[in-house]
Amino acid sequence: MKVKNVRYTAGGGAELVDIDVDDPGPGEVQVEVAACGICAWDIQTFRAGGDSPSAAPPGHEGVGYVSKLGPGVQGIEIGQRVVGGGFARLRNTRARSLYRIPDSELADEHWVVEPVSCVVTGMDVCRLRAGERLAMVGCGFMGLMMLQGLAGVGADQMIALDIDDDRLQLALDMGAGEAHNVTADSFDDVRNDLRGRGIDVVVDTSGSQQGLDLAADIVKRAGLINLFGWIKGDTAGFNPSVWHGKALTIVNSSPAAQHRDPFPPAIRLLEKGTIDLRPLVTHVIPIADYPVFMQGVTRGGVDGYIKGVVAL
Repeated sequence: MKVKNVRYTAGGGAELVDIDVDDPGPGEVQVEVAACGICAWDIQTFRAGGDSPSAAPPGHEGVGYVSKLGPGVQGIEIGQRVVGGGFARLRNTRARSLYRIPDSELADEHWVVEPVSCVVTGMDVCRLRAGERLAMVGCGFMGLMMLQGLAGVGADQMIALDIDDDRLQLALDMGAGEAHNVTADSFDDVRNDLRGRGIDVVVDTSGSQQGLDLAADIVKRAGLINLFGWIKGDTAGFNPSVWHGKALTIVNSSPAAQHRDPFPPAIRLLEKGTIDLRPLVTHVIPIADYPVFMQGVTRGGVDGYIKGVVAL
């Protein structure tokens, strides 16, 4: 069967193409994808092109429904909502790799589990203990989810830092005790204050050199920086004298750092509402709009954008 999919074009941009999807083979199921999140990796690939060294696949944050069973598949029901898929409406996958989504009234776009699994890994490597102080540099989609997840850990202080006042307000709504705009004229005073707070852990979700520099500046001596955000490109810098002199510990919490399978706990966090995507999914679009919509996102022309989802 032919279905529409996204193809990232060389040098930047994207186009829609038709692909063939066969019936599922032995041990496989076919998933009819209902929604798929637009990752920051997708945004980077749209900018850099499908021929860039770190190009993303066309969508990887899918949620859908089992529509066909391949030979030999047992214990899976047609119609079961599951994790998986990309921007194509149909996808065949190994039955043993499926994660089932429990019965829920949440819409499909609020069951985008894959990025929550990344947050689980980020939380696991934070090493934040009750009574310690945490600062979150960057309050985009991932940072706001992590704030929600860490809000119940019992931190003495949770400080949100970003460049956008609306996102900072969301951070306060989601458990931060205070929030500061790093572009404000008064931030130099705030920075000086933060340096003396004894901040134990700084999570940098900004994906920027400026965010990493800020994290190193405000974390306490012998503190920990959780490098969650991906600084895109081939190089990034650090002040070795600062890192050595402060005896900083740097941990990378990309998906490859996972301590366990993060998908089951991610599903439970969504089911309980500990992490709630409803305030964060700001745009839901059909696949036909994807190329034009992404032009707006990459050029800063989509007002209030935090997280986009393609509905299929």
